[in-house]
Amino acid sequence: MRIEAFATPDAAAAGAAATIATAARAAVHDRGRFLFAVSGGHTPWIMLQALAGEQVPWAAVHVFQVDERVAADGDLDRNLTHLKQALLDRCPLRADQIHAMPVEEPDLDAASAQYAQTLRSYAGTPPVLDLIHLGLGPDGHTASLVPWDPVLEVNDRDVAVTEPYEGRRRMTLTYPVLNRARIILWLVTGEEKAGMVALLVQGDRSIPAGRVAQNQAIVIADRGAVLQLAPHDVATIG
Repeated sequence: MRIEAFATPDAAAAGAAATIATAARAAVHDRGRFLFAVSGGHTPWIMLQALAGEQVPWAAVHVFQVDERVAADGDLDRNLTHLKQALLDRCPLRADQIHAMPVEEPDLDAASAQYAQTLRSYAGTPPVLDLIHLGLGPDGHTASLVPWDPVLEVNDRDVAVTEPYEGRRRMTLTYPVLNRARIILWLVTGEEKAGMVALLVQGDRSIPAGRVAQNQAIVIADRGAVLQLAPHDVATIG
């Protein structure tokens, strides 16, 4: 696991965007396309806006969702709403290059199986994404893998649906597909996350994030989020 710390959340978001752009160019050179999945949150939208200004071979990019709230199309709670605003309005990415989780379907279990098939159709069987971006919640959750939810024990499906969390059920990628990714990119900001970052780096399985594989992981954070790490463990970029 590589850990990079930046002075501010915006600088960390820009650093994450640069990392994604580098991975995109390498993937397109090596395999002809770049398949990546993105989580929601305020800092990730800044990251995606910064990504729109990077040198990315957009024609060969496909964007997937790490997780999504069960809500109507266009709802401000939907990660998709912000994802489209961050990318489609700022870069030459077609709408059909963003693959939305079908959370509006009445049968959510069937919808999660449908999304797993979408992943297989682009990323193989089993699907291997080039890069998955993850965040880290103050309760140690990542994606919509939240404490005590039965979804944490799903190991035979790549996509599943949670119980209600903060008022909504969610569709989420599960550990099997996360742990197959070529790169896991964590973007974490805020001093209130420092304790969870320390547990993440330790691989502490008492938090959901600690169960994600570390051998392919990069943590990009602001200085507040790495306050509980030893200085020699962190590359301070700016």
